[in-house]
Amino acid sequence: MFRRLTFNFWYFRKPPWDSGISPPELLEFIQNHPAGKAIDLGCGTGTNAITLARAGWQVTGVDFAPRAIRMAGKKIKQAGIQADLRVGDVTKLKDISGPFDLALDIGCFHGLPQQGKQDYLSQLDRLLAPNGFWLMYGFFRPAPHHSPPGLVEADMDLISSQLTLLSRRDGFDKRERPSAWFLFQKPLSDFNVS
Repeated sequence: MFRRLTFNFWYFRKPPWDSGISPPELLEFIQNHPAGKAIDLGCGTGTNAITLARAGWQVTGVDFAPRAIRMAGKKIKQAGIQADLRVGDVTKLKDISGPFDLALDIGCFHGLPQQGKQDYLSQLDRLLAPNGFWLMYGFFRPAPHHSPPGLVEADMDLISSQLTLLSRRDGFDKRERPSAWFLFQKPLSDFNVS
């Protein structure tokens, strides 16, 4: 609860993670994949939802900060585009149904506690279409810290047990923490034909 309040208050100012610019990794993905249905998990003020919608994607944006969603709604209205925006917990997306061709996550998954990460991946598995993509950015937790935020090796093992890694680009965030962009794909074999 404290974390939600803190994030909501950040949106009364300009949060350091809200650049207002879509990253080149997302633009590259859009350029190389046909438009479909996308979900932006932890969408913030909607910058990337707008970029996706302008490229022809049908977009759902989810964030647990009500103020961020209100701001995203205003930006989307000003842009003259359509997007479905929801205040919600990415680990409990019961009122959202897929399948989605793309799940975008720029800095959400890495901030969850371990059980939250497992619940998130269960929701992702339910929502992502067979052969669907998960484009995710996260930074790594420095050892020996054991609390979020940040990715650890166990997270990568958990993800790899469910999704296929297509690409990884390592780098550093603004605070010089090791980080990476990942592109995963849901295996087609998860699709049961009846």
